Amino acid sequence: MAAAAAAAGTPGAFSGINTTTLQGGAARIAGLFGGGRDITVAAGVIVVVMMFIIPMPTPLLDAFMALNLILSLLILLIVLYTKRPVDFSIFPTILLVVTLFGLALNVSSTKLILSQGAAFNGRMIRAFSSFVVGTSGTEGIVVGLVIFIVIIAVQVGVITKGSTRIAEVAARFALDSMQNKYLAIDTEFNSGAITEEEATSRRTAVRMEIDFYGAMDGASKFISGNVKVGIFITVVNIVGGVIIGAAIHGEALGQAVSTYIAFSIGDGLMSQLPALLVSTAVGMMVTRSVSSGTFAEDVGNQFTRQPPIYWVCAAVLFVMGWFPGFPKPVLWTLAAVMGFFAYRLTRDARRKQTAPAAAETDAKKEGDAEALPPTLPLDTLSLELGYGLIPLVDKDRGAELLERIQRLRRETATDLGLVIPKVRIIDNLRLDSSEYCFKIKGDEVGRGKIRMNHYLCINPDGASSGGIKTNIPGERTRDPAFGMPAIWVDEEHRDEAERAGYTVIDPPSIIATHLTELVKQNAASLLGRQETQAILDTLKKDFPAVVDEALKVLSLGEIEKVLQGLLREQVSIRNMVSILEAISDFAPAAKSITYPELKAQYLIENARQALGRLICLQYADEDKTLHVLKIEPGLEQKIVETGTQTPTGTVSAMDGQLRAAWLGALSRSIAAIKDHGWASPPVVLCLPQSRFLVKKSTEREFPELAAISALEVTQDVNVITVGEVRLENAGT
Repeated sequence: MAAAAAAAGTPGAFSGINTTTLQGGAARIAGLFGGGRDITVAAGVIVVVMMFIIPMPTPLLDAFMALNLILSLLILLIVLYTKRPVDFSIFPTILLVVTLFGLALNVSSTKLILSQGAAFNGRMIRAFSSFVVGTSGTEGIVVGLVIFIVIIAVQVGVITKGSTRIAEVAARFALDSMQNKYLAIDTEFNSGAITEEEATSRRTAVRMEIDFYGAMDGASKFISGNVKVGIFITVVNIVGGVIIGAAIHGEALGQAVSTYIAFSIGDGLMSQLPALLVSTAVGMMVTRSVSSGTFAEDVGNQFTRQPPIYWVCAAVLFVMGWFPGFPKPVLWTLAAVMGFFAYRLTRDARRKQTAPAAAETDAKKEGDAEALPPTLPLDTLSLELGYGLIPLVDKDRGAELLERIQRLRRETATDLGLVIPKVRIIDNLRLDSSEYCFKIKGDEVGRGKIRMNHYLCINPDGASSGGIKTNIPGERTRDPAFGMPAIWVDEEHRDEAERAGYTVIDPPSIIATHLTELVKQNAASLLGRQETQAILDTLKKDFPAVVDEALKVLSLGEIEKVLQGLLREQVSIRNMVSILEAISDFAPAAKSITYPELKAQYLIENARQALGRLICLQYADEDKTLHVLKIEPGLEQKIVETGTQTPTGTVSAMDGQLRAAWLGALSRSIAAIKDHGWASPPVVLCLPQSRFLVKKSTEREFPELAAISALEVTQDVNVITVGEVRLENAGT
């Protein structure tokens, strides 16, 4: 029964065999040969090296010689179809392998020729010595020797020498330009013209280009060395063959010379033809550093730009046909071909010129509305300049404003954790010549005026006359960023203003500072879903578990609202890990909250508590001391009681009398602490349940007021109360 079961192939027949063992053995075999490509290449290199030592039969030599020829042709064709040199990055290594392969074939053929003599039956070498030369006998030997010498001369004196020099110069210039290319990439990245991924990709491309040309500089020496060794091997074949044939094999001297020179010439031509193809490929590769397409595309584009030159060529060929002794059929045929080619190019050029005009006419007929795209995208952040401020962004004059904006993007990323988008700078003829304005998504958020060749001087001490010292000549104005009293002075009085204690600011710094403040105030508007997704994608590379957990319990829009809420109060979102962990922990508790805005508010408060130390240090001094205003408990309780939940979030429903009393008391307290020398923005320490209401009820009148919850204060921060807000007798 068991035998029958085995014959039938039933499962029971093989019940004694461990199928897991069979699968494991199959997996090991697959693993051994799974990297077949790597094993093949490694085996091939080993075989090439062993060919220098181990003799091989002539059929195998013929096969390898044919393979060497077709491999060299493949390399040349790949170079012709390559758009950029670095796209064929393994070319230098291939040169080494191909050169080594050719030399191994030379050594192997030399062994067979010298050992077998007239009995040598290598068909590739015999065919090359007769077919390429085109004749036999003594004449064939002389012709073959001349052809061999010419090929060697072309390789040594023209192709190899020129390729080596070009590769050397290309490597040197690529290395010298590396820093400038890196600087250009950093400049585009800092200005927002490219993303971080594009900047990294470009830096990698520059590094690959430098490495490639450096490797080509060394690899070109392989070709020149190969040519020299080829000459040496040919001479050895001739001299050694004549000696062996005449002295050892007992052949007549004339017969030995004829036999071994013929074989040596055939062997030399067989080895030098692939070397000539590879040398040509090297020369083409290193001379196409400025190419933007394949060689055929470049020829087609650049040889068809000027149709008149082909009319001239056709005319010259036609006239030459009338000269005595010149072959009229050949020249006139070429003239006709050139004339036809010139006619086709001229016709195509005229079609290209008339096509845009016809398209423009059709667009006008269809109407301007149809010619325009359906929607015009808005720039996220734009700076519009009057024509008088154009020199600030003129690269020929230094483009100082561009440098300031680059630094602004880096500082904003460091301070707020938000990479602001690129700032598009455009001129606007509707602005005054000295005026500028900022727009976020098409909406104006700020503007100011600049006096070129003047400096804005601000008195940080707030001296008499509204902060302006009257003994400095200049035009009075206000700082556009902070609204502080200031004065415009020219270059002549700049040193005088500095000696008088003014803070002197040049025009590019004025605009950059103004932009910095506007970005901080409107950071929440710059963060949308796309930017939020980009932040999460970047974070996921290093913290995949944190991001995945957050996206399981929160939508992208909810995370966006939390980040916007933090940025709205200028809280940095650099510590995204802590933010996501905090809101992920409290997301289940927030499911019962009906309105999305209330849910976001709840998550924001918990995220702030996770960032408590960062928030406190943002307002503390160097000794980690936080000076705060406190709210009288009865007043704070009234503020809490006025809180009302709505679909748009919690709002403060104070009546007019209480609101006026609250804002008045707060104003008196702020003025009192400023009189005591506290120039920094005020900080109000609140209960967790009142923090949001305190901030919400004061953001219009006191936009710089910071409201901090008691749960946000960490143990390593010292808190000193400098005043208390009371409805009556408010003060310190």
